[in-house]
Amino acid sequence: MPRTEPDEPAVARAPEGLSTSAAPPPGLDVVLEFCHRVTSADPRLNADLILRAGRFAAEAHASQKRQNGEPYIIHPVAVAEILASYRLDTATIATALLHDVVEDTEYKLPEIEQRFGAEIARLVDGVTKLSRIEVQSERTKQAENLRKLLLALSEDLRVLLVKLADRLHNMRTIAFVSKPASRLRTARETLEIYAPLAERIGMEGLKTELEALAFRELHPEAWATIAQRLTYLRGRSADIIPEIELELRETLEMHGVPVEEVLGREKSPYSIWRKMQAKNVAFEGLSDVMAFRIIVPERSQCYLALGAIHDAFKVIAGRFKDYISTPKTNGYQSLHTGVLLPGRREEAKIEVQIRTREMHQIAEYGLAAHWIYKQGGEAAPARSFPWVRALIDILENEPEANQAMESTKLELHRELVFCFSPKGDLIELPRDATPVDFAYHVHSQVGDTCVGAKVNGRIVRLHDKLSNGDQVEIITAKGGKPNPAWMKFVKSGKAQARIRRFAQAEEKEKQRDEGRTLIVKMFRQNGLEFTEKLLEPAVKALRQSGVEEMYHAVATGSLSARDVVHAAFPELRAPQRAVEPMALVAGRGRLGRAGSQKQTTVPAVPITGVVAGMQLHFAQCCHPIPGDRIVGIVTTGKGVTIHTQDCHMLENFAATPERFLDVDWEEGALGPATHVVRLSVTAMNSQGLLSSVANAISKQKAVLTNLRLGRREDDECDLNIDVEVRDTRHLAELMGTLRACEGVIRVDRSRS
Repeated sequence: MPRTEPDEPAVARAPEGLSTSAAPPPGLDVVLEFCHRVTSADPRLNADLILRAGRFAAEAHASQKRQNGEPYIIHPVAVAEILASYRLDTATIATALLHDVVEDTEYKLPEIEQRFGAEIARLVDGVTKLSRIEVQSERTKQAENLRKLLLALSEDLRVLLVKLADRLHNMRTIAFVSKPASRLRTARETLEIYAPLAERIGMEGLKTELEALAFRELHPEAWATIAQRLTYLRGRSADIIPEIELELRETLEMHGVPVEEVLGREKSPYSIWRKMQAKNVAFEGLSDVMAFRIIVPERSQCYLALGAIHDAFKVIAGRFKDYISTPKTNGYQSLHTGVLLPGRREEAKIEVQIRTREMHQIAEYGLAAHWIYKQGGEAAPARSFPWVRALIDILENEPEANQAMESTKLELHRELVFCFSPKGDLIELPRDATPVDFAYHVHSQVGDTCVGAKVNGRIVRLHDKLSNGDQVEIITAKGGKPNPAWMKFVKSGKAQARIRRFAQAEEKEKQRDEGRTLIVKMFRQNGLEFTEKLLEPAVKALRQSGVEEMYHAVATGSLSARDVVHAAFPELRAPQRAVEPMALVAGRGRLGRAGSQKQTTVPAVPITGVVAGMQLHFAQCCHPIPGDRIVGIVTTGKGVTIHTQDCHMLENFAATPERFLDVDWEEGALGPATHVVRLSVTAMNSQGLLSSVANAISKQKAVLTNLRLGRREDDECDLNIDVEVRDTRHLAELMGTLRACEGVIRVDRSRS
């Protein structure tokens, strides 16, 4: 739930947005005070328009309240307050005041346009569309929601500014949301989508607060521990930040570098937690929990300041980044370095950022800095921003909703490396990107037909990592096609989406051929000559959308070739004999007769939503286990096959929704029974690897049932492992232990 919903819809309505009663609408005094304050502070704003928008919103929301009992108008005013602090234009602030009117009251968009003009109506409409998208919270809809969100921003990014401010105020008041699940969902969405979007448009302060509020909601114990530790350090060394600020200023002045300002701050609990996770260390293992910003008058003086700092203090290797000569795509410019201060213990390492005042404004305000010095003007369309185009490309290429979300989050959260094309164009890629990522960034067709690459004039392997400043040339070949093995090393969301789409199309074609071969073989075993025309009765009898779907069903085990032949020629069926009821044994996918010894010693699989006595099977394409979100597919003569909800095979049944069965694991299903799951492990090809993997599996009390060696090169190899686990939590613990093994590079759950 992205925003706190009003307790009840507005019912009162008055001409021209003004109350017909003598009593003013609730919260009008807050509106009037806000309008007077912001228009007095910024004379560029149209005071009359903002006042009219505020009064109209107060009247429209007069009958509504927030969940904390406040008049609803308090929320739009708070959103407008946030945007006014960024010195945004009149249209944006008026939109903030009006942003919930169309969504939550009886007033319609034409009335907004009539009263406030086409520009404000267009912005309100964009925010309204985003709010309607957010109401749909089902996981499978998130990718489509994100696609609509990006398209809604395509005309004016001020829509995103209003939405980010709306989300920030809702996160500030999230404690008043009564349902814990809603709070967690909102906080997770904030951390995964909205905070990265704020970063992408350069609004560092807003991003940091969104991260902090979401982190506190999602991980309260971790937040409390880090905050307590920071308080302890602050009390122990109360003057440490002013001391370092003075030391840095004196160092710069001694080297003749003019300084406007030196600002010190603690890093946020969320950024500290992320570093603890990345380095796998406790808080005590971190020493660089403080950052200092040095503001100088001119761009050239940034490099003079850097030289002075490096001359005076010991530099920490690998910490220097030059975002001035190579700015980030959101316009961010600054020099970053890490130095070691002598004579101190825990606070010995610090991060130093050096920039001009203008760079600092852009770093803090990002896109909003456009309105700090001038008013109005056409806003740049979102599609002109490379990162927006990249996200839309992912959503258009990724065949599965959940994979689209994961690829999109990968693209939003990536750290960067900067390379050059042979023509000198700057290409921004994720850290550890490869020539294949570069090829797909240039164009999807270049990526698909990539067969080799040159980096700085030398032939390299396609899985080699690129470094800052590399010049990359892609070698293509007519008729070339993506290699599914590239998924093991590509880093960009666009490359992953495109390769996965090709691999799934190729797998679908392979399964079609396999299914057809099995059916032809069964025809011959029954003395029949095969033609596809003879399959038409079977298509109807088995409720398939066509022959192609039936081939896939046979290849994946949802149907047997014998089912198809018997459906096409019912006279071949043997007379049925009476049999005892069958029940599925937990975790094994085997059937035992009711009342048998095996049935009494092993409990039945705890699946709800299935008719008693119906046969059950676990799909071998996705290997569902307790904790997975699952769906049942009904097959005539075969019973119900259980798939995970993100299984790629479900698209084969999209044309027959009546076959879908709403099933779930019974409460308390996470018991001692075990289920087979398949893992894909990429590791360094070293002695003792198999022993380490086997020990890790044993340590987690899982059972290794099968191990196969896949790709094997001089330095790396792939292992395909089948293990028995209890549930998704047990699986997560096992995967974490495997990832911690020496030499293991990547561990993924395989869906094939």
